[in-house]
Amino acid sequence: MDMKHAVSRRHFVGGMASVLGYLGLGPEANLLAQAPRAAGQGPGPVTADAYDALAKLGNNENPHGPPESVMKAMNHAFKYAQRYNYPDGGIVQAIADHHGVKPENVLLGAGSGEILTVVGTTFLMGGKKVVGVEPTYATVYQQATNIKAEAIKLPLTDDYRQDMAEMIKATKANYRDVGFVYLCNPNNPTGVIVTKQETKQLLDGIPEDMPVLIDEAYHHFVEDPNYATATPYVLEGRPVIIARTFSKIAGMAAMRLGYAVAPPELIQRMRPYASNSINVLAKWGGVASLKDTAAQERVKRETLQLRKKTAGELTSMGYAVIPSETNFFMVQVKRPVQGVIEDFRKRGIVVGRPFPPMVEHLRVSIGTPEEMDRFMVAFKEIFAGAKPTTAANRG
Repeated sequence: MDMKHAVSRRHFVGGMASVLGYLGLGPEANLLAQAPRAAGQGPGPVTADAYDALAKLGNNENPHGPPESVMKAMNHAFKYAQRYNYPDGGIVQAIADHHGVKPENVLLGAGSGEILTVVGTTFLMGGKKVVGVEPTYATVYQQATNIKAEAIKLPLTDDYRQDMAEMIKATKANYRDVGFVYLCNPNNPTGVIVTKQETKQLLDGIPEDMPVLIDEAYHHFVEDPNYATATPYVLEGRPVIIARTFSKIAGMAAMRLGYAVAPPELIQRMRPYASNSINVLAKWGGVASLKDTAAQERVKRETLQLRKKTAGELTSMGYAVIPSETNFFMVQVKRPVQGVIEDFRKRGIVVGRPFPPMVEHLRVSIGTPEEMDRFMVAFKEIFAGAKPTTAANRG
């Protein structure tokens, strides 16, 4: 069982490579659709060999896959594959213990993407609005569109931060119509954090009964001491919903396991909209992952070393990189990224999709050392003779 055949953390297609055979739609571009194709060929299935040959730097995955401890747990769980009412390894209790909350504070999802969708459905029904920024991870906004709700999208600041004062202002101005406020922290695609001081500013500045969804998918990669998880606010009983995933640090993107931590009354409102579709392997693997902190620390260390090395090389070439606290970064390439994405694709390298309005910033996930070497060789080829930027100007 090769766990490295993962696609997007929030759009696992279960092996159906023919769907979304075009680039740039959805919050994450479909990885298989970006595979090199023979001249004249349209979208279609891609072989495992062709997939494996790609440098997959487009979906912020863990390129190392699950550690041995997680693989062992999932292999053990195969003996329950034929059962409906199987032992699940105690996944909900394990998550609750990990966060210092009770099981009633936890809701499982098929990746944290399902949690974002469930929150959207729960709190935006009846035409409510979500307040957030753009660009950010867009699943919440897509779900709003799906249920005929709306989003109030605020621009990032000049230094790519989420503006708490403006979010508070927009929430208060539309209070009767707002269903919840959304933060991705650290933000995807910029990799920039919302500080713990800013989180408090937001929660103290909006009406006390206003739900706030905080997507902490990249929590494990943060080094900045001004960052903190918002879980303590859940313990205080504040209407805060934390979304987490096993797709990043744990390397389980294709297994589709995520969860919410929130006050019990919010969990109960959300529960009817959850699919309850988590498989037995994912549950046992998730429990093992929470215990294997050494493996998580190793992934973090290696990822950040490569991110800093690659960002440093690009900066030395004169290309501005937005300081990131995640397993990806954005580089200002001073040309529309759609063409750049195609240039990388022709070289067998998958990079991030465009993120309007930052249409001259390229998002690059951190892969293996070999993949990052391939990226740098390709970058130098693609931008040979180009005049680089010297400042992180907005795209």
